[in-house]
Amino acid sequence: MIMGKSGSGKTTLLNSLGFLDKFDDGKYLFNGEDVTNLNENQKSEFRNKNIGFIFQQFNLIETLDVYHNIELPLIYEGLLNKVDREKLVCEKLESVGLLEKLKSMPLQLSGGQQQRIAIARALVNSPSLIFADEPTGALDSETSNDIMELLKRLNEQGKTIIMVTHDNDLVKYATKVVKLKDGVVSMEV
Repeated sequence: MIMGKSGSGKTTLLNSLGFLDKFDDGKYLFNGEDVTNLNENQKSEFRNKNIGFIFQQFNLIETLDVYHNIELPLIYEGLLNKVDREKLVCEKLESVGLLEKLKSMPLQLSGGQQQRIAIARALVNSPSLIFADEPTGALDSETSNDIMELLKRLNEQGKTIIMVTHDNDLVKYATKVVKLKDGVVSMEV
C-alpha cells in the first residue's frame, strides 16, 4: 500500500509504473526485463498482458453492458475465441458475486457493484500485478470494507496488489506500507 496526502505523488507513481504517464529519468525493470523504452503500442500490449487497473471512478464504458466492459481487454489481447471469452468473463463475474448483472449497464449499478465490475475487468487477463488507485474513495464505509476484503482475498490467492490511498483506516489490509511525501518515499512499514 502506498500512502500519502493529496499531492504527495501517489497517483503519479502508480501511473508511471503502469505506463499511463511518462517518466524522464531512470530505468524501469519489470520481472527483470527492461521495459523503459517500449513504444506506445508495446506499452499498451504490455499493460494489457501484465497489469490490471482498478480506478477510483471505475472507468467503465457507459455505453457497454457489464459483459462487454469485462470482455474488452480479452478482445484487445486477441488470443481467445468468443466461447472462451464468454466463459472467462462469467468466471470473473462470479468471483466478484455479480454474475446476475451480466447484461446490466454500468449506470444501473450501485457504486460498489461498479467497483466490483472494474475489479473483474482488471482480473480477466490474469495479470501478475494489479494497480488500485483509491479503489474505495468513492464508496461508503460498508461497501469500502467489502471491496477491501475482496482485494485481500485476491492477494491471499497470490495476486500482487499495489494500492494507493490516503485513508489510514485501510492500513489494516496492507502487508506492507510505503509512505510518500512530496514525491519521495518518507517511510516504509
